[in-house]
Amino acid sequence: MKTPVYKRILLKLSGEALAGNQGTGINTAVLKQIAQDVKAAHETGVQIGLVIGGGNIFRGVAASAQGMDRASSDYMGMLATCINALALQDALEKEGVPTRVQSAIEMAEIAEPYIRRKAIRHLEKGRIVIFGAGTGNPYFTTDTAASLRAMEINAQVLMKATKVDGIYDKDPTKNADATKYDKISYIDVLKQGLQVMDSTAISLCMDNKLPIMTFDLAKPGNILKAIQGENIGTLVH
Repeated sequence: MKTPVYKRILLKLSGEALAGNQGTGINTAVLKQIAQDVKAAHETGVQIGLVIGGGNIFRGVAASAQGMDRASSDYMGMLATCINALALQDALEKEGVPTRVQSAIEMAEIAEPYIRRKAIRHLEKGRIVIFGAGTGNPYFTTDTAASLRAMEINAQVLMKATKVDGIYDKDPTKNADATKYDKISYIDVLKQGLQVMDSTAISLCMDNKLPIMTFDLAKPGNILKAIQGENIGTLVH
């Protein structure tokens, strides 16, 4: 097996990824496949932090657009991420991978509170740490939470696993002539308004020189290929 090119990574999964083709909720078959892929990557010795969205259960931005108070709807979205974090923890532990869930909103019965030093200690001991509840603040997305946590745990790369195999100059599902980028700069992502992550997350990564790698989560084995440095998506640097 190839040795990983990274020692510590932060993997960002969208909530929608857990829903699979059903669109909402949690698809247990998809959850199992993700857990097996993460396990394969973990077995190489790379330290993995995970941030998961909650879009398969509740989208705060969508609810606020329909008139709900933005702060309230964002807190509801944070709780949705915690449901996904617990589901992912269960799936990983069924595969024999030791995990810890840390939540930015305190809920002592189901998760540890987020403590940076404790998270790093877990990673050093070979546990996967799943960060729930975003940043704990409304108006910030889980993309921003992923950028923030990646920098706090000193990850070498932020890997964003999505439904497409990289970044295109326009939506590849609607435009047959869309061109894929192998590499792109942060500033070009911001200038072109490419929907990789929200602008706050991109700016945070740019200011702290944290590379972002995006790739297709649906292909089994892609997480392992990504940590081994294979060119399977797009690198933002």
